[in-house]
Amino acid sequence: MKIERDDLLLVIDVQNDFCPGGALAVADGDAVVPVVNRLAGRFDHVVLTQDWHPAGHSSFATSHPGAAAFSTVSMPYGPQMLWPDHCIQGTPGAAFHPQLATDRTELVIRKGFRAAIDSYSAFFENDRQTPTGLAGYLRERGLTRIVMAGLATDYCVHYSALDARRLGFETAVVLSGCRAIDLAGSLASATAAMQAAGVVLVDDIA
Repeated sequence: MKIERDDLLLVIDVQNDFCPGGALAVADGDAVVPVVNRLAGRFDHVVLTQDWHPAGHSSFATSHPGAAAFSTVSMPYGPQMLWPDHCIQGTPGAAFHPQLATDRTELVIRKGFRAAIDSYSAFFENDRQTPTGLAGYLRERGLTRIVMAGLATDYCVHYSALDARRLGFETAVVLSGCRAIDLAGSLASATAAMQAAGVVLVDDIA
Protein backbone atom coordinates (compact mmCIF):
# COMPACT_ATOMS: atom_id res chain seq x y z
CA MET A 1 0.00 0.00 0.00
CA LYS A 2 1.07 3.59 -0.63
CA ILE A 3 1.09 6.06 2.25
CA GLU A 4 -0.97 9.16 1.50
CA ARG A 5 -0.65 12.58 3.14
CA ASP A 6 -3.99 12.24 4.94
CA ASP A 7 -3.31 8.77 6.33
CA LEU A 8 -2.95 8.28 10.07
CA LEU A 9 -0.55 5.95 11.86
CA LEU A 10 -2.29 4.77 15.05
CA VAL A 11 0.20 3.20 17.48
CA ILE A 12 -1.45 1.02 20.11
CA ASP A 13 -0.08 0.70 23.66
CA VAL A 14 3.67 0.37 23.09
CA GLN A 15 4.30 0.63 26.83
CA ASN A 16 6.81 -0.89 29.20
CA ASP A 17 4.36 -3.23 30.92
CA PHE A 18 3.53 -4.87 27.58
CA CYS A 19 7.19 -5.40 26.69
CA PRO A 20 9.64 -8.03 28.02
CA GLY A 21 10.12 -7.56 31.76
CA GLY A 22 6.77 -5.80 32.13
CA ALA A 23 3.80 -6.79 34.27
CA LEU A 24 1.79 -8.06 31.28
CA ALA A 25 4.59 -8.75 28.84
CA VAL A 26 3.74 -9.72 25.28
CA ALA A 27 6.35 -12.12 23.90
CA ASP A 28 8.83 -10.20 21.74
CA GLY A 29 6.75 -7.07 22.32
CA ASP A 30 9.69 -4.70 22.07
CA ALA A 31 10.37 -5.93 18.52
CA VAL A 32 7.57 -3.64 17.31
CA VAL A 33 9.48 -0.50 18.33
CA PRO A 34 11.87 -0.23 15.36
CA VAL A 35 9.04 -1.04 12.95
CA VAL A 36 6.79 1.62 14.48
CA ASN A 37 9.60 4.17 14.51
CA ARG A 38 10.33 3.55 10.84
CA LEU A 39 6.66 3.91 9.95
CA ALA A 40 6.22 7.03 12.09
CA GLY A 41 8.92 8.76 10.10
CA ARG A 42 6.86 8.29 6.92
CA PHE A 43 3.43 9.46 8.10
CA ASP A 44 2.34 13.07 8.38
CA HIS A 45 -0.06 12.16 11.21
CA VAL A 46 0.70 9.94 14.21
CA VAL A 47 -1.54 9.19 17.21
CA LEU A 48 -0.57 7.00 20.18
CA THR A 49 -2.80 5.20 22.65
CA GLN A 50 -1.77 4.63 26.25
CA ASP A 51 -3.32 2.17 28.70
CA TRP A 52 -3.78 4.28 31.85
CA HIS A 53 -5.36 2.43 34.75
CA PRO A 54 -5.96 3.69 38.27
CA ALA A 55 -4.66 1.39 41.02
CA GLY A 56 -7.24 -1.23 41.92
CA HIS A 57 -8.85 -1.17 38.47
CA SER A 58 -11.81 -3.53 38.10
CA SER A 59 -10.06 -5.48 35.33
CA PHE A 60 -7.21 -6.49 37.65
CA ALA A 61 -7.38 -10.01 39.10
CA THR A 62 -6.22 -8.57 42.43
CA SER A 63 -9.49 -6.61 42.61
CA HIS A 64 -11.46 -9.89 42.72
CA PRO A 65 -10.49 -11.98 45.77
CA GLY A 66 -9.83 -15.59 44.81
CA ALA A 67 -9.85 -14.89 41.08
CA ALA A 68 -6.87 -15.80 38.91
CA ALA A 69 -5.29 -13.67 36.23
CA PHE A 70 -6.54 -14.59 32.73
CA SER A 71 -9.83 -15.88 34.09
CA THR A 72 -13.11 -14.24 33.04
CA VAL A 73 -15.72 -12.57 35.21
CA SER A 74 -19.08 -11.02 34.44
CA MET A 75 -19.17 -7.22 34.60
CA PRO A 76 -22.20 -4.94 34.05
CA TYR A 77 -21.02 -4.44 30.45
CA GLY A 78 -20.38 -8.16 29.77
CA PRO A 79 -17.57 -10.72 30.17
CA GLN A 80 -14.23 -9.29 31.26
CA MET A 81 -10.84 -10.96 31.17
CA LEU A 82 -8.92 -10.38 34.40
CA TRP A 83 -5.34 -9.22 34.01
CA PRO A 84 -2.28 -8.83 36.23
CA ASP A 85 -2.00 -5.27 37.57
CA HIS A 86 -0.49 -3.27 34.71
CA CYS A 87 -0.08 0.22 33.24
CA ILE A 88 -0.98 1.94 36.50
CA GLN A 89 -1.14 5.69 36.11
CA GLY A 90 2.18 7.44 36.65
CA THR A 91 4.25 4.28 37.05
CA PRO A 92 7.22 3.28 34.88
CA GLY A 93 5.20 0.37 33.53
CA ALA A 94 2.62 2.75 32.04
CA ALA A 95 5.28 4.81 30.29
CA PHE A 96 5.95 4.40 26.58
CA HIS A 97 8.87 2.15 25.69
CA PRO A 98 12.00 4.31 26.06
CA GLN A 99 13.07 3.73 22.45
CA LEU A 100 9.66 4.59 21.00
CA ALA A 101 9.90 7.75 18.89
CA THR A 102 7.12 10.03 20.16
CA ASP A 103 8.27 13.49 19.11
CA ARG A 104 6.05 13.63 15.99
CA THR A 105 2.95 12.44 17.85
CA GLU A 106 -0.02 14.77 17.40
CA LEU A 107 -2.31 13.20 20.03
CA VAL A 108 -2.15 10.67 22.87
CA ILE A 109 -5.40 8.88 23.68
CA ARG A 110 -5.41 7.52 27.23
CA LYS A 111 -7.81 4.67 27.87
CA GLY A 112 -8.84 2.45 30.77
CA PHE A 113 -8.77 5.34 33.25
CA ARG A 114 -12.34 4.71 34.43
CA ALA A 115 -12.02 2.38 37.42
CA ALA A 116 -15.18 0.39 36.71
CA ILE A 117 -14.65 -0.41 33.03
CA ASP A 118 -11.79 -1.67 30.90
CA SER A 119 -10.89 -0.30 27.49
CA TYR A 120 -9.22 -2.28 24.72
CA SER A 121 -10.21 -0.14 21.75
CA ALA A 122 -8.76 3.22 20.85
CA PHE A 123 -12.33 4.32 20.08
CA PHE A 124 -14.61 2.91 22.81
CA GLU A 125 -14.52 1.56 26.33
CA ASN A 126 -15.47 -2.10 26.70
CA ASP A 127 -19.15 -1.24 27.09
CA ARG A 128 -18.91 -0.50 23.32
CA GLN A 129 -20.73 2.80 23.91
CA THR A 130 -18.47 5.20 25.83
CA PRO A 131 -16.29 6.98 23.24
CA THR A 132 -12.69 8.07 23.69
CA GLY A 133 -13.19 10.99 21.31
CA LEU A 134 -10.71 9.69 18.73
CA ALA A 135 -13.31 9.27 15.98
CA GLY A 136 -14.45 12.88 16.30
CA TYR A 137 -10.86 14.09 16.26
CA LEU A 138 -10.09 12.18 13.08
CA ARG A 139 -13.23 13.34 11.33
CA GLU A 140 -12.65 16.96 12.26
CA ARG A 141 -9.13 16.69 10.83
CA GLY A 142 -10.32 14.95 7.66
CA LEU A 143 -8.30 11.77 8.28
CA THR A 144 -10.17 8.80 6.83
CA ARG A 145 -7.61 5.99 6.52
CA ILE A 146 -5.95 4.47 9.58
CA VAL A 147 -2.87 2.27 9.62
CA MET A 148 -2.33 0.48 12.94
CA ALA A 149 0.56 -1.17 14.72
CA GLY A 150 1.34 -2.00 18.35
CA LEU A 151 0.29 -4.30 21.18
CA ALA A 152 -1.38 -6.63 21.26
CA THR A 153 -2.61 -7.91 17.91
CA ASP A 154 -5.42 -10.01 19.39
CA TYR A 155 -6.70 -7.51 21.96
CA CYS A 156 -6.23 -3.76 21.70
CA VAL A 157 -5.16 -3.71 18.04
CA HIS A 158 -7.98 -6.10 17.13
CA TYR A 159 -10.69 -4.16 18.97
CA SER A 160 -9.41 -0.84 17.64
CA ALA A 161 -9.40 -2.13 14.07
CA LEU A 162 -12.94 -3.50 14.31
CA ASP A 163 -14.22 -0.23 15.75
CA ALA A 164 -12.43 1.78 13.09
CA ARG A 165 -14.20 -0.23 10.39
CA ARG A 166 -17.53 -0.01 12.21
CA LEU A 167 -17.12 3.78 12.24
CA GLY A 168 -16.44 3.86 8.52
CA PHE A 169 -12.67 4.35 8.42
CA GLU A 170 -10.49 2.53 5.93
CA THR A 171 -8.24 0.41 8.15
CA ALA A 172 -5.01 -1.51 7.75
CA VAL A 173 -2.89 -3.38 10.30
CA VAL A 174 0.87 -3.79 9.80
CA LEU A 175 1.52 -7.26 11.20
CA SER A 176 5.30 -6.87 11.46
CA GLY A 177 4.62 -3.95 13.81
CA CYS A 178 2.39 -6.02 16.10
CA ARG A 179 2.77 -8.91 18.53
CA ALA A 180 0.04 -11.05 20.12
CA ILE A 181 -0.77 -12.44 23.54
CA ASP A 182 -2.49 -15.45 21.88
CA LEU A 183 -4.57 -16.88 24.71
CA ALA A 184 -6.50 -20.02 23.73
CA GLY A 185 -6.55 -19.26 20.03
CA SER A 186 -7.25 -15.56 20.43
CA LEU A 187 -4.86 -14.58 17.63
CA ALA A 188 -6.54 -16.78 15.01
CA SER A 189 -9.96 -15.57 16.12
CA ALA A 190 -8.89 -11.93 16.01
CA THR A 191 -7.30 -12.31 12.59
CA ALA A 192 -10.46 -13.87 11.16
CA ALA A 193 -12.65 -11.18 12.68
CA MET A 194 -10.50 -8.37 11.29
CA GLN A 195 -10.49 -9.90 7.83
CA ALA A 196 -14.26 -10.38 7.93
CA ALA A 197 -14.70 -6.71 8.87
CA GLY A 198 -12.66 -5.55 5.89
CA VAL A 199 -9.46 -4.69 7.74
CA VAL A 200 -6.48 -4.91 5.37
CA LEU A 201 -3.69 -7.02 6.91
CA VAL A 202 -0.23 -6.32 5.51
CA ASP A 203 3.12 -7.72 6.60
CA ASP A 204 4.84 -4.37 6.15
CA ILE A 205 4.76 -1.17 4.14
CA ALA A 206 7.67 -0.92 1.75
